[in-house]
Amino acid sequence: WHCHLHSIFIPHLLSLSLSVFEFLLVRNLESPVSLGINSRLMKNMEVPMIFMVSCTLLLLCSSSAYAQTAKSPSISPTPSPAPAPAPAPEHVNLTDLLTVAGPFHTFLSYLESTKVIDTFQNQANNTEEGITIFVPKDGAFSSLKKPSLSNLTKDQLKSLILFHGLPHYYSLAEFKNLSESGPVPTFAGGQYTLNFSDVSGTVNIGSGWTNTKVSSSVHSTDPVAVYQVDKVLLPEAIFGTDIPPTPAPAPSPDISPAADTPSEGTNGEGSSPTSPPGKSNSYRMINWGIWSHLVLALSGVLVFFL
Repeated sequence: WHCHLHSIFIPHLLSLSLSVFEFLLVRNLESPVSLGINSRLMKNMEVPMIFMVSCTLLLLCSSSAYAQTAKSPSISPTPSPAPAPAPAPEHVNLTDLLTVAGPFHTFLSYLESTKVIDTFQNQANNTEEGITIFVPKDGAFSSLKKPSLSNLTKDQLKSLILFHGLPHYYSLAEFKNLSESGPVPTFAGGQYTLNFSDVSGTVNIGSGWTNTKVSSSVHSTDPVAVYQVDKVLLPEAIFGTDIPPTPAPAPSPDISPAADTPSEGTNGEGSSPTSPPGKSNSYRMINWGIWSHLVLALSGVLVFFL
């Protein structure tokens, strides 16, 4: 507001001062009395003129300075905030997954009792390789009679559970190439390897003692893959190479024809009806009686002529 007032008032003040100065100068110059003293008058008016111009310039400078001091300080642009870091990926809790996903309570209890669950979880959370786990359903353990897992030592049981995990993430599509690379090492290490084959998109798993397949995908998002299998994977490193032969499948029973199925003879075409046994015997007796009467008649005739 003060700056606006100065910008309007100062030019008018300067114009008014100049007008007054011109009026006085013209009036003195036009007066006859002053014709002889023009030069002296001009000298006398130089001082007021300089004073008025100086005052006007001083007011102009002060108003400009005041306007600069009254101007609001410029607002510096607010720096844009740095982009927030990308959130860390959520880790898959294997215990929760196996508890909810399916009937995997037996395998989960073995994971927890052998502490293998910690090994698998650490691999899933803290490595770039990821993990692949083959989880037998509860029915696979209940149907396992021989060999029995109850005779295994703690170390053997731990190796058996580690045998169900691969230290790398594999999608189902990757098993096709994996089948051509030979035996694949497991978490158990050493001789604990698995063989894979892909038949028309079905992943088959062989461990010597066990031949099974991946029946369903429980979870398959990098870096964690969990696949359901129908049998417990039994390694040769524990149970030996004396593998019993796989029993041949039982032959399907032959289905005998129904008792009321009509025979060919009942169709009435191309076959003669068979006579009952009673009628055949009666025909034989009649024929035998006729021949016996003829023989007796001939014998009587011969006796008569003799």
